[in-house]
Amino acid sequence: MQNPLDPSALDAAIENVHRAGLPGLFAEVRDGDQVWRGAAGTADVATGRPVTAGMRHRVGSITKTFTAAAVLQLVESGRIGLDTPIGHYLPKLVPGERGAAITVRMLINHTSGLAEYLPYAYPSLKAYPALADTGPQSLDDHRFTRFDPTELIEMGVTAPAVGAPGGTPGVYSNTNYLLLVQLLEQATGTTAERYITRNVIERAGLRDTEFPAGPYVNGPHSQLYEAWFGMIDPPRDYSVYDMSWVGPSASLISTVSDLNRFYGLLLAGEIVSPASLAQMQCTVPVVSQEQKTIDYGLGLHPMEGPGQGTFWGHGGTVWGGGALAMTRADGKRQMAVAVNMQRWNRLDSSGKPQPHAIDVALAALYRVAMYG
Repeated sequence: MQNPLDPSALDAAIENVHRAGLPGLFAEVRDGDQVWRGAAGTADVATGRPVTAGMRHRVGSITKTFTAAAVLQLVESGRIGLDTPIGHYLPKLVPGERGAAITVRMLINHTSGLAEYLPYAYPSLKAYPALADTGPQSLDDHRFTRFDPTELIEMGVTAPAVGAPGGTPGVYSNTNYLLLVQLLEQATGTTAERYITRNVIERAGLRDTEFPAGPYVNGPHSQLYEAWFGMIDPPRDYSVYDMSWVGPSASLISTVSDLNRFYGLLLAGEIVSPASLAQMQCTVPVVSQEQKTIDYGLGLHPMEGPGQGTFWGHGGTVWGGGALAMTRADGKRQMAVAVNMQRWNRLDSSGKPQPHAIDVALAALYRVAMYG
């Protein structure tokens, strides 16, 4: 039995996340024609300006679903082969045996074995995933750095492999999606931003979703507070940031309403064909950036509650901001949540992130939003 939306329970749940220590968050939950939008807390801790549910927000790796959908459209038209080696298309970027062994599919579902480039691009993160030995200094140093995507890819490709091509569990790596961006550009003769905008964003009728042209977020938005596991105290605002460190694979700006609209149309087979959607929902085990093993498809991953339907979507983080968008497989129930702080968990003596009341409160909000 599916529960209808309970606006008062959602109001209480979102307020509880703010009370648990998050500066601000906002969300939209849909159940058929019923829509709840809510916000709690501040968009700017210095002025007390409140967050509102219509704010634009950096949604990080939620962009990967858009990128994957664009690639699958090109697979449908025969311009890209899902199981063709990436070396066939980009021999200079992934040369030799690896280029012959890693397929387009392995990039999309993170089973390529290619390492994450970020610890190499950000010197103070070099020890990642040993969090206690990392520091936030280079986040500040690179606020206005214009990274070259091929140099970032080279860092990931030349780093020690994290697995064999096609092996499981895969390891989540932004290097994979930077390569998919290069593949999109090579196959279409235009920029990935332009292709994704025309064929995914505009096809979905999204009015508040765009790639940033510079380091600023256009329109009403929140500041974004990065805590880096308690090492930045008080958390620092990184809402003004050059997003070339992830490029068109994780730099989208959107709203919670647009995210729900996009995932609803995607799961209805209106962005890619039903056959492509079925491919997107074929999952493999992948180790996430939080070092947890999750099921991951082609730019989508599932979430399930006990005895409840499966939800599909993606999460995303940038420096200071995060979002999660999930839509039930039948498209009826949807949730999109945006938060304006990241990495609030301090580390214990062994260097592991400690549990935080924010995590408990967010999980409760997701539960009420998805299952009632």
